Amino acid sequence: MSFELIVALIALGVLVITGAVVVVVRRSRAALPPARTPRELAEPGPGRRPPGAVTPPAPPRDGAVPLPQDKPRSDRPAPLSAVDEARQAERRRYELGLARTRGGFVARLAQLFRSKPKVSGELKEEVETVLFTADIGAKTAQKLLDQVTALLDRSQIADPEQIWAVIRREAREILTRPNVSADPTAPTDPYVLLMIGVNGVGKTTTLGKLAARYQAEGRKVMLVAGDTFRAAAGEQLEIWARRVGCGIHQASEGADPSAVIFEGILRGHREGYDVILCDTAGRLHTKKELMDELQKIRRACAKALARAHGRPESDFKGPSDTYLVLDATIGQNALAQAVLFKETMDFTGLVLTKLDGTAKGGVVLGVVDELGIPVRFIGIGEAIDDLRAFDAEAFCDALFTEGDRA
Repeated sequence: MSFELIVALIALGVLVITGAVVVVVRRSRAALPPARTPRELAEPGPGRRPPGAVTPPAPPRDGAVPLPQDKPRSDRPAPLSAVDEARQAERRRYELGLARTRGGFVARLAQLFRSKPKVSGELKEEVETVLFTADIGAKTAQKLLDQVTALLDRSQIADPEQIWAVIRREAREILTRPNVSADPTAPTDPYVLLMIGVNGVGKTTTLGKLAARYQAEGRKVMLVAGDTFRAAAGEQLEIWARRVGCGIHQASEGADPSAVIFEGILRGHREGYDVILCDTAGRLHTKKELMDELQKIRRACAKALARAHGRPESDFKGPSDTYLVLDATIGQNALAQAVLFKETMDFTGLVLTKLDGTAKGGVVLGVVDELGIPVRFIGIGEAIDDLRAFDAEAFCDALFTEGDRA
């Protein structure tokens, strides 16, 4: 075979092999899907899961029992109802307002029980000292001491939780007094409230806050400036009336307070007011002539209501309610004031002011225990809504709260 023929056969073989390779490559490319753009790659197509998706478990084989799948967990607490949220908010407000009181005798008791000491005569004496030096009055201190001592006598170790439970229960029983209602024969329209107390306890401010409260409830309110002795009293009440948007009845300085309140009640009834709130001058509880003036005012309220409703004066004993306002910062002196006022003037409710500014808030227990008259409102701040309707359970829970005993 010649050399030229061999070269021709080799070249022909190379061409055949090259053609076969080209055909195979083209067929393989035709079998692949078309290339996608980066945007197309980012978008999951049908039947495909996006990157990071969890692969679902394979379907069970015939007859096989599928394994249970863990349900997704949530660490979020269950949402509270509106009532529960309001209750929690009220308790937080009580706790804030009573912070200083918890720093008083409550904190001292907590220090005694914190380490779960052994029960001994010395421990009982220390408990007695704390209670009787607190501003809760001797009668109330003895009640709490009797309950705590009875528990300690049955124990070898002073368990703080048991002790606080006993104190809280006894305090709640003291404070949970039935409301002393107004004279049942007296009409409720209008409702007449007389506010009494010594100078500086916050009577006028309390009346202004009460007016705002009743006004917010949709009731038509009028303030009566019965304090005609203090020069700025009428102006202060007038400012509150403008601030709240309620009516006001006042006379010239030095006018007879009984006459002012008498005319104010008649006007309130005539003009369709639902609530009439009457201010009075501060009374020195040690001055008999000043205290007797309150009896005159009480009789004026009874006469006005009798005339307004065309009924005998004997049907009325006085205003619908009379509240005694006490300054909590003076501690046991507030209790002494209340006792002397009670000798002269019947009152149906107590208002304790300035509780947020004192460590002597325990006086609430002493006053209620001594007089048997319920607390209607407490002041735990300067804002209008810081005059709170008294809640014995919330008060006790806030006073003996867990956080301050830990």
